[in-house]
Amino acid sequence: MLPWTRAPRTPRARRTLAALFLAVAAVATPTAAAAAATPTAATATSRGWNDYSCKPSAAHPRPVVLVHGTFGNSIDNWLVLAPYLVDRGYCVYSLDYGQLPGVPVFNGLGPVDRSAGQLASFVDKVLAATGAGRADLVGHSQGGMMPNHYLKFLGGAAKVNAMIGLAPDNHGTTLLGLTKLLPYFPGAADLLNANTPGLADQVAGSPFITKLNSVPDTVPGVHYTVIATRYDEVVTPYRTQFLDGPDVHNVLLQDLCPVDLSEHVAIGTVDRIAYHEVANALDPAHATPTTCASAVG
Repeated sequence: MLPWTRAPRTPRARRTLAALFLAVAAVATPTAAAAAATPTAATATSRGWNDYSCKPSAAHPRPVVLVHGTFGNSIDNWLVLAPYLVDRGYCVYSLDYGQLPGVPVFNGLGPVDRSAGQLASFVDKVLAATGAGRADLVGHSQGGMMPNHYLKFLGGAAKVNAMIGLAPDNHGTTLLGLTKLLPYFPGAADLLNANTPGLADQVAGSPFITKLNSVPDTVPGVHYTVIATRYDEVVTPYRTQFLDGPDVHNVLLQDLCPVDLSEHVAIGTVDRIAYHEVANALDPAHATPTTCASAVG
């Protein structure tokens, strides 16, 4: 630490900063073990999703595309939510995006605008396979924000009915203000841009975030839902996740269940209270109240 800086004061802040740089280091030096653990599409199909023979039903006429977060992938991010939706009769698909050369397993690291192009191609593939006219998108973290570039700038609004974000960094993030410390660590910002441009793009005030928010938050014709947790330690302040627009439903998880302590990762990967709200957003005509009891539903 340089003499004119002070260490983050809270244990959570120190953990977040440590995780940030450990993640960057891990991306810079991927291991053979990680490469061996790379998930496959067959894994997802065997669990009931990414099944291109699935045809949407009259009850659920649109396929659901799941969009993972930074450092995530198409399998690990969705081991709970994908089967949850398949069991409810949806055709469910997930993609890998934002891959960097030589970096296995950890995705969502490439430039976010390029990732949005990958999403566009994947949605076209899903629509062609299912015969549906539009899809519904559910994304976690970067996966809840990146599709907005697709909707706003790549023509995605014509192909998407609903955009549901779990802890999305729609207006960028300060990472508890820790990104403001980067100038005090010589070379850190260059490392982020060189090794993880997808992470650098998400910093509040970055050129990508500035362009994304240079136009209104929403696009006409798309139904938006944002589900946030007050305990989010990554996308901060958490209220920056919320969108403004005529067809937006912003939800704070603790307003539904005050004792839900899920943070940034849990809300997207295991929280069935959040998932009940996802199901409501996918089928609002048959929505039921989301409460603490939804955790066992």
